[in-house]
Amino acid sequence: MKKALFLYLFFLTTIIFAQNVVLNKVVKTHTNTDKFFYKINPENTSAEYLGEIEIQGFSDDDAKVFGMIYKKAKEVGANAFAFQPFELVDGTSSDFDPINYKLSLYYASASDFEKEDNVAYFIASPYKKQTISINKEKILFEPRTFTKITLEPGEIYTVSTQKLLGSSIKIGAQENQPVQYFQLSRFAVNTNSYGSAGIHLKSGDIMKLEQSYAQFLTTIYKYFK
Repeated sequence: MKKALFLYLFFLTTIIFAQNVVLNKVVKTHTNTDKFFYKINPENTSAEYLGEIEIQGFSDDDAKVFGMIYKKAKEVGANAFAFQPFELVDGTSSDFDPINYKLSLYYASASDFEKEDNVAYFIASPYKKQTISINKEKILFEPRTFTKITLEPGEIYTVSTQKLLGSSIKIGAQENQPVQYFQLSRFAVNTNSYGSAGIHLKSGDIMKLEQSYAQFLTTIYKYFK
């Protein structure tokens, strides 16, 4: 009896917390071959509204969730998105809830995308806190958070995970340099990536992200200064 109850609760929990991505409103579709899917502020653009996607349930596999969202968005020809709060009974808007949220879908022209030249975003791991240094200033990242810095002309920024076998990068301002996104990865022990004997240890890493996925992360993660 106890075993049966345990199995029932297990499957019930799985159902409740399963990730579900639903294209629950389509106003119109747009034909295009754009591969990107960027974040916009619809109040400051003339982007064409296409519909909305609702994400139900939580998953820490952000890449998989984004892939599901991207696939649904491309079904209607969207190349842009924005967070869409739920409207509460008192007429106010809800805060972001990682268990249930909506994204509005748009088709936008090039002029609708905000430029952020010489800006670098640093995005935390979804799993654990981590400290990095930027020009020897230590910054603690809580899981699922991000920050950004403006790169000043003539200054070189050294970003380091500070750990043994960790990573270090140098970035600097350049004329018309597009925005850059980097994510911190957690400690990992992996099989050798080249297929030879042994293991590959990483105490910290800094990965450059593609802009569409990075802007999704900066929508669902919390910003801190």
